[in-house]
Amino acid sequence: MDHFEKLLDNYAAIAVTIGLNVQRGQDVMIFAPVEAPDFTRKAVRKAYEAGAENVYVEWSDEAVTRTMFDLAPDQAFEKYPEWRADTYRELADSNAAFLYIYSPNPELLKGIDPERVALSRKTASAANKKFTDAKISATVSWTIVSVPTEAWSAKIFPDLGRKERIEALWKQIFTITRTDRDNPEQAWKEHIQALADKLDYFNEKRFRKLYYKAPGTDLTIELPSGHLWAGGGMTNGRGTPFQPNIPTEEIFTMPLKTGVNGTVASTKPLNNDGNLIDHFSLKFRNGRIVDSAAERGGEALRKIIETDEGSHYLGEVSLVPHHSPISETNLIFYNTLFDENASCHLAIGASFPFNYRGGRQMSKEALAEAGANASLAHVDFMIGSDQLDIDGETADGRRIPIFRKGNWTI
Repeated sequence: MDHFEKLLDNYAAIAVTIGLNVQRGQDVMIFAPVEAPDFTRKAVRKAYEAGAENVYVEWSDEAVTRTMFDLAPDQAFEKYPEWRADTYRELADSNAAFLYIYSPNPELLKGIDPERVALSRKTASAANKKFTDAKISATVSWTIVSVPTEAWSAKIFPDLGRKERIEALWKQIFTITRTDRDNPEQAWKEHIQALADKLDYFNEKRFRKLYYKAPGTDLTIELPSGHLWAGGGMTNGRGTPFQPNIPTEEIFTMPLKTGVNGTVASTKPLNNDGNLIDHFSLKFRNGRIVDSAAERGGEALRKIIETDEGSHYLGEVSLVPHHSPISETNLIFYNTLFDENASCHLAIGASFPFNYRGGRQMSKEALAEAGANASLAHVDFMIGSDQLDIDGETADGRRIPIFRKGNWTI
């Protein structure tokens, strides 16, 4: 096995053993782009070696997706196959684990009417709500990883030839995901423990408010009294640990739905459903987005906000230091999985029930009463930089510096 094959093998092992933590007798569903056959096959092998009973692969092709958006009639985007939604739900009900190989083309839907994109997203979200709820509540195990594709690597390294830019992106991925370490699994365990130490600090401090200051940003975020910080892995409904994002550098919690006030400016582009949204800002009043502006993708941004009532509010607040492996590459990846782990970020839309004490056992009505937000949408956008300062306010009114110039002070 040559060096690249060894690293690819390590990466697949991380996805299956650290990410999904596949258990004996468990089914695994892999969502894979047709441009990633080698990694997908290795992930299938690793899943069976870990004891999986069945491993299913659902392939996607961006060229086919683009053709549909170009040529399909409008009514096509009002329907979602019931058999597909039923399949995902049945797998989730049987404790399957789900691996997403997410390598989007940031320009895939450039020029497509945002109305069609928004309708397609909303239709799919509504049809898959029970499946999505299982993921949002961490009832099931799931993991997202990325592999280079021609379109994605060309966006990041436009001055390199095809072979060179794909090699360059692989090198970055292997480093960022700790795949190139002598003992990748041990490196991940140490990293998860470091994040757990941060969680202990924040869950002990019980900050009631966070104050954000940066160019274009002056924002106050209240936190529910029962909020919990999470990160560095989760535990599914059967008590099995798993790691949703590879890579991950964040700790996160839920904001109080009606407790966000001020203005926030993005610091990295947002690639959402093949539409690039860049240099945008949002204004909040009592939690609700009351105004938005963007230099690029403004209409696509508005469509996200208008998904439903809950998408006018935030569901997640996440802290990531500027001095982190992804940020220090000095690259914009045009891929939320990577860019959100290089930067503090917020999410428009749904809150995670596990970010509230006892939230997994609470009804939707009780969570709403506690200040959690519900929505079909959950879209992360990046707000961190080396100019971001964050303070936390304790229950007795003291303000403690958390971030200065984008990095931890604690």
